Amino acid sequence: MAKRVLTTESGAPVADNQNSATAGVGGPILLQDQHLLEKLARFNRERIPERVVHARGSGAYGYFEVTDDVTGFTRADFLSEVGKRTETFIRFSTVADSLGGADAVRDPRGFALKFYTNEGNYDLVGNNTPVFFIKDPIKFPDFIHSQKRDPFTGKQEPDNVWDFWGHSPEATHQVTWLMGDRGIPASYRHMNGFGSHTYQWTNAEGEAFFVKYHFKTNQGVRSLSSEQAAELVGKDANSHQTDLLQAIERGVNPSWTLHVQVMPAADAADYRFNPFDLTKVWPHADYPLQRVGRLVLDRNPDNVFAEVEQAAFSPNNFVPGIGPSPDKMLQGRLFAYADAHRYRLGVNHTQLPVNAPKAAEADNYGRDGVHATRYGSRHDKNYEPNSYAGPAQTDAALAAPLAIHGWTGTYETAAHAKDDHFFQAGELYRLMSEEEKGRLVANIAGGLSQVTRDDVIEKNLAHFHAADTDYGKRVEEAVRALRED
Repeated sequence: MAKRVLTTESGAPVADNQNSATAGVGGPILLQDQHLLEKLARFNRERIPERVVHARGSGAYGYFEVTDDVTGFTRADFLSEVGKRTETFIRFSTVADSLGGADAVRDPRGFALKFYTNEGNYDLVGNNTPVFFIKDPIKFPDFIHSQKRDPFTGKQEPDNVWDFWGHSPEATHQVTWLMGDRGIPASYRHMNGFGSHTYQWTNAEGEAFFVKYHFKTNQGVRSLSSEQAAELVGKDANSHQTDLLQAIERGVNPSWTLHVQVMPAADAADYRFNPFDLTKVWPHADYPLQRVGRLVLDRNPDNVFAEVEQAAFSPNNFVPGIGPSPDKMLQGRLFAYADAHRYRLGVNHTQLPVNAPKAAEADNYGRDGVHATRYGSRHDKNYEPNSYAGPAQTDAALAAPLAIHGWTGTYETAAHAKDDHFFQAGELYRLMSEEEKGRLVANIAGGLSQVTRDDVIEKNLAHFHAADTDYGKRVEEAVRALRED
């Protein structure tokens, strides 16, 4: 095998990579040492801005295989026949902490999946919980500020976390999830994933359906107690990354079974609560799970920075047969995610290998910008419409138009019989065993008791009382006991 030669960025061979050029023995370094200047300048620019949220993450490649016929609900080609496989890339993440944060913490987990379909890339950007803390994107920057480091103390503050939740009663359902037994997954392999939002599917006849995605782990759900997590963080802060990497390297390929809940579009306006509210789930008794296929992860990235850190997911990357719903949070994310990637990675981030279509070709009139690598032929025009052979529109909408009375064109949505913030949190609590309730109450009290303001504590206690009388009573007593110690 020929010996590989170290070169500069321009391809010139490097004579000495251990010593800088100097003006004589022991003299000052010379400005003409191009290799030294290039090496230091590049090193200064190695880091890019980390994600504001979901900064700490791990990723893997795999495939999605259709196991059940869903063509009655969607015309998406990658779901068009049983047995069809589509290459995928997934990124798991924590939400609140920075890039250097620990994996085993009490925090929602991102579950972002990219399907490299032959109709373009489809991104499904969800979490390991079926709900979220808020239901309107205008609150999102404030929510994240409350969970991040305080500008004065430089650390996460229980006062800020619980103060925001106290002013946001719609968060009670997600808080009950987060503080419960599934709040700290044992690994990325041992947690479920959810699309969380409501999406629209459209079949070949143009019929519209609203869907929710559920990825059920085939490894079984395993979680950690607060004590187990603290011990694991001390042993390996990168525990989830370690587990995922080593499992795939051993050939123990993790998998999930995808199910969907399907709601005929006509049901939405008269459903008993807003079906597009991200703080609520659809009861399975109303819309049972229907199996679609399985997701298998079988290959680790070759370079974490190039493929995991530069992976860009956007909920507005749809394919024919799949589109958005009137979910307010989803509508906000359609803008925010793509905009964040243009800031972090540049306008041509979609040309990076991990983000570029693999089974399809991007062909449009976008031009130039930093790191542009995709160009057409020498005679291609850069405008449309034109009289030449450039790409043209199909006139076929990705999904059915949202023509649901009461859901478009207004600030106010229709009132539903059970549009309150607490009843599903109470239902979740009442499903728990006595042991689960005890751990939930202890987790909530452990955080809420550290809050210094009585009014913030009272606001949050009122939410738990509203969800369930016993729930509120237990939390109140536990908080009082801890504060009196």
